[in-house]
Amino acid sequence: MTNPVVHFEIMGSDGDKLRGFYSDLFGWKFNVMEGMDYGLVEAQDGQGIGGGIGADPSSPASVTVYIAVDDPQAYLDRVTSMGGEITQPVTEIPDVVTFAQFKDPQGNIVGLVKA
Repeated sequence: MTNPVVHFEIMGSDGDKLRGFYSDLFGWKFNVMEGMDYGLVEAQDGQGIGGGIGADPSSPASVTVYIAVDDPQAYLDRVTSMGGEITQPVTEIPDVVTFAQFKDPQGNIVGLVKA
């Protein structure tokens, strides 16, 4: 697969409650990032993909998948030419990730991660 789904994100108004729910439900263990209400969970026993669960009080609850690409800006340019909308420009969190998000023509939010 050229551009695989590599990360998921589950967001809501209370990150601790969300992480507690998924921890109790699936036994997931989280590495909560210092200074952020965001916890990472690893792929389980080499199966599936890792992801993150956290709080974003400014947005409604959401689930987002992230797709690995070589050049996030080039993909954002294609998104806008195809009728989509950029919702998060290319953003770098040093030593962690470079990512972006867009809204497809039906309103779904999709993330891009620099491979």
